[in-house]
Amino acid sequence: MRYFIRFAYNGTHYHGWQFQPNAASVQETLNKALSILLHAPINAMGAGRTDTGVHAQEMYAHFDFETSIDIPNLIHKLNSYLPKDIAIFDIMPVHDEAHCRFDATKRTYEYHINTVKNPFLAELSWYFNRNLDVDLMNQAARILMEHTNFQCFSKVNTDVNTFDCTIFEAYWEIKNDNLVFTISANRFLRNMVRAIVGTLINIGLHKITLTDFENIIISKSREKAGFSVPAHGLYLTKIDYDYIIK
Repeated sequence: MRYFIRFAYNGTHYHGWQFQPNAASVQETLNKALSILLHAPINAMGAGRTDTGVHAQEMYAHFDFETSIDIPNLIHKLNSYLPKDIAIFDIMPVHDEAHCRFDATKRTYEYHINTVKNPFLAELSWYFNRNLDVDLMNQAARILMEHTNFQCFSKVNTDVNTFDCTIFEAYWEIKNDNLVFTISANRFLRNMVRAIVGTLINIGLHKITLTDFENIIISKSREKAGFSVPAHGLYLTKIDYDYIIK
């Protein structure tokens, strides 16, 4: 039987989701807990990869287990066993061909910036206190939805078949002393959101124009795009599936 597991994690102390030799990962930590509690080797497949230090308010993984599971009991045991920076919300049986990565129809990320220094946000938001033209940054964000090839925002030498992504929404919001960028798409390239945010910051600082921004996208050149903002401000916040109603 195949199960989806919905969970969250603070990525501060992990080298991303995916298993890595000689480094702590969320995948390895979750697999170990599932294997111990289910008394069988479990290898959970994640809905995507998050880089070192990136957080997930909502993440999915799937795993196979031969028999039915007492789901409430397993959720309780996992939350007791796992470290405090990983929380299990739900486990649900799905059809045998369900795939948490390939079946996802939309993923949403947020990038958090705190404009006033806050020691309680030091690992959860990027402190940046320069004045930004947020209206202009939102104008640039809307340009993203007019394009599909985002090679300019992708990590170089990445192994992908296409740089095409469909962006459904992209916008900035001011929330008290915080600035939050939200972006949703059918898929994302490696480092894409952090590079987009860095380039939009350059728009907000009036270092580049809206025309420059569009020309960067058309150029497909990572060298022409802006800097990559720090990982600790980035959150995977939502993953959508056609067959999961929330």
